[in-house]
Amino acid sequence: MHTLVIVPTYNEAKNIGEVLRRARAASPDADILVVDDESPDGTADRADAAAAELGGVHVLRRKGRAGFGDAYRAGFTWGLDRGARVLVQMDADLSHDPAMLPALVAGLSDHDLVVGSRYVPGGSVAQWTRRRRFLSRAGNMYARFMLGLGLHDVTSGFRAYRADLFRSIDLNKVRADGYGFQIEMAYLASQRGARMKEIPIRFLDRERGQSKMSGAIVTEAMKLVTKWGLARMLDKVRGVKQSSGFS
Repeated sequence: MHTLVIVPTYNEAKNIGEVLRRARAASPDADILVVDDESPDGTADRADAAAAELGGVHVLRRKGRAGFGDAYRAGFTWGLDRGARVLVQMDADLSHDPAMLPALVAGLSDHDLVVGSRYVPGGSVAQWTRRRRFLSRAGNMYARFMLGLGLHDVTSGFRAYRADLFRSIDLNKVRADGYGFQIEMAYLASQRGARMKEIPIRFLDRERGQSKMSGAIVTEAMKLVTKWGLARMLDKVRGVKQSSGFS
């Protein structure tokens, strides 16, 4: 297995068939893993039906709803255990265009993490209100400042990793969910000296199904960013004191 595309799902029966068909068309040689948290709308069954039709699609059925971040951790572990060299993550609601999968993977030729970015030249967001655009940009700017990250779209969930990067990251210790998970993974990658780049994408708001995003997920992300950022600044202060001979 060279490339594994991981798609976490919860109640995405209306979207999963199209997502899988478009992903297979864009990346015919990639394997695709649907990680479903016991969706009551039958998402896993529809994914199994698509798998029989398309080939190279796997469905990981999990008991209960453990959350977005936990689903990705399970997907990453599943792929690493099977020798995947490239791990890609994308949403199941068609906000991420599967046609961009080859560009994400190609970017790993000289980088360790490639992020599909809404906030670099050429990137865009469609169908969002001004308030939602402002909150997203402000959250990304805050995370960049607090964590010293060079990425413009730290919260993007459309990204590709070299599997080698995970050898230095203990996935069992990654606890954040939602936006916080994306930020934490980027921050951990940065701390380990990963080469990161962004490529522009056009982000589309979902047309079918219900969004899983909530105020609690956004609040969790901002709390974690503040916690990590303050710890980072304290480490810098301690380093300055030590280098200056202070105790």
